[in-house]
Amino acid sequence: MSPLPLQGVVRDTSITVLGVTITDRLSASEHVRRLISNSARTLYALKVLRAHGMSNTALQVVFRSVIVAKLLYASSAWCGFIKDADRQRIDAFLLRSKRCGYCPPDLPSFQQLCETADEQLFTKINNNEQHLLHNLLPPQTIASQNYYLRNRTHNRQLPERTGHLTDSNFITRILFANI
Repeated sequence: MSPLPLQGVVRDTSITVLGVTITDRLSASEHVRRLISNSARTLYALKVLRAHGMSNTALQVVFRSVIVAKLLYASSAWCGFIKDADRQRIDAFLLRSKRCGYCPPDLPSFQQLCETADEQLFTKINNNEQHLLHNLLPPQTIASQNYYLRNRTHNRQLPERTGHLTDSNFITRILFANI
């Protein structure tokens, strides 16, 4: 239950931190809407560049370095909090961009891009004890020291899955990703 509103204080339903918008319902759908809107404006700029003679190869390089970078910015933090409809909206935007020739035809789906980014971040966190997020990892499992188990992507204990909120967390998502 929300506390009673204070007189003269306006209650906001979302917060934007480092460019990522999260609502009071822990949803990133508003963030996805803004991403697609901003990316559509960038597509118009690419259209103008094409009209001025820029080649398709150069346009695809710009697309990957600007739009794909925008889509993946901090995606490990927020992609667990979006719905399938939001993923489909992003994939539809990428498909439309491919049809127009702005997006490289071999660009993977948004889900695959996020999984790759998550795996790269997890590898950096797991292999570097000085990494800021390393202390958030669960301790190493004792079972791997006593038994010859099949190779796993990590040697960490698996946390208890307590609900949708913890399943959306980056650390929990990546620990359970390949089991």
